[in-house]
Amino acid sequence: MGPLRSLIVRAGGRLLWWRTRATAILHLELLAAAIEAKGYRCIKHYQADDFPTRSPLLWILAFSPDDHVRLAVRARATPGRTWAYYEAARGRRGYLSPCGNAEHAADQVDALLKHRMYPSTW
Repeated sequence: MGPLRSLIVRAGGRLLWWRTRATAILHLELLAAAIEAKGYRCIKHYQADDFPTRSPLLWILAFSPDDHVRLAVRARATPGRTWAYYEAARGRRGYLSPCGNAEHAADQVDALLKHRMYPSTW
């Protein structure tokens, strides 16, 4: 049972990786739809034709006449079988919102992008 057991363990790990990736992509799709409704542009780095990334990533872009700002967002599993959106550059310290409400997460991203775009008004 030795060689067969190691094969089963490896296959189980690969299945967990795909299931986690699919769940993260689902949550990022919901966020992308809510963000695009607010007028921002998104670049999805988890499409099939892209190179496989460590975890799915959503770039959110805001343009102004003078400059532009961007924000990279990841969906990560959190304790208690829940998911949350995180700012990718800050890792676990970059918590934005739980994944259950995409509209609330879009509001958080909107406020963060506005703060970065117009820092003197805050």
